[in-house]
Amino acid sequence: MPATKPLRRTLAALAALPLLVLAGCGYGSQAKDDGGVDIAAGAERIDGLDSVRIGYFGNVTHATALVGKQKGFFQKELGATEAKYAVFNAGPSEIEALNSGSIDIGWIGPSPAINGYAKSDGKNLRIIGGSASGGVKLVVNPEKIKSLKDVKGKRIATPQLGNTQDVAFLNWVAEQGWKVDAQSGKGDVTVVRSDNKVTPDAFKSGSVDGAWVPEPTASKLVAQGGKVLLDESTLWPDEKFVITNIIVSQKFLEEHPKAVEAVLKASVDTNEWIEANPDEAKAAANEQLAQDTGKALPADVLDPAWKSIRLTDDPLAATLEAQADHAVKAGLLEQPDLNGIYDLTLLNKVLKAKGEPAVDDAGLGAQ
Repeated sequence: MPATKPLRRTLAALAALPLLVLAGCGYGSQAKDDGGVDIAAGAERIDGLDSVRIGYFGNVTHATALVGKQKGFFQKELGATEAKYAVFNAGPSEIEALNSGSIDIGWIGPSPAINGYAKSDGKNLRIIGGSASGGVKLVVNPEKIKSLKDVKGKRIATPQLGNTQDVAFLNWVAEQGWKVDAQSGKGDVTVVRSDNKVTPDAFKSGSVDGAWVPEPTASKLVAQGGKVLLDESTLWPDEKFVITNIIVSQKFLEEHPKAVEAVLKASVDTNEWIEANPDEAKAAANEQLAQDTGKALPADVLDPAWKSIRLTDDPLAATLEAQADHAVKAGLLEQPDLNGIYDLTLLNKVLKAKGEPAVDDAGLGAQ
């Protein structure tokens, strides 16, 4: 398993609760198209393709995609095949784009990937690599909550019913011996489903006492006087759990493996460059965020958010399976069949060429 790069989920229950409905990290639902960088003179197309369409979210948990685009890593590996981009604010819209052929490859959270795979009976996507771990925290009002036991009886925000962080919080609550009705959010703790865009205002007004949220929302709350009471990474083996994966259309993978390999090589190279150039990489990511969202993150938000994300080529497959199990235990999901969701063949080929050990699919690889 290659070294994790030091840089440091949206299961929404359907009426019959058969599967997950995800909203990624909760920053809306629209996609924004964007062009690629200049193509080098004399470069050749890969697999005869005019372009490869890449999707990602405009937030720091997608740092590999942000930096890879900003610094031209994807375009370099694709040669004369243009790297085209679409920036998404939520998982369902990215999965829809992948299904419709509007994008070919995407950076996305574990829950949307599970949803997309399960809803299509395993026919529309594969997870082909990892990208990031961590970056999820329980941030509280220190005047109202001074210890973990004080969370009982309080109002805690999560991004959306059944999303990755919602499931994680419900699982943690159950481990404390407390009871909460997953659907209503009522019980020993009141779970308030609040979009990440509005949670800082809810926290500031006092309508919620804390929030279990991903970056950069967590750091925005800290900047408002909140205190990190728990970092979710401390609940996982080796403090690692998947927050961002790389997915691809199965059709595109079958028809254009060379292009997929090129994107994966660019991803691995980007993570390696970020590790070697952390300050420059952080600035590049923020510059791309400014282009994608219209606003760069201030230093008091960007710096701690950046430190809490750990970039990794390893998809941390065992933790994705655990996340699905947590949703099942919470009553938000019927057990999905995840066999075949991973195809790490091309990633391991890239890693081998760089002298890195292979990564594992936890027995969930395509046969």
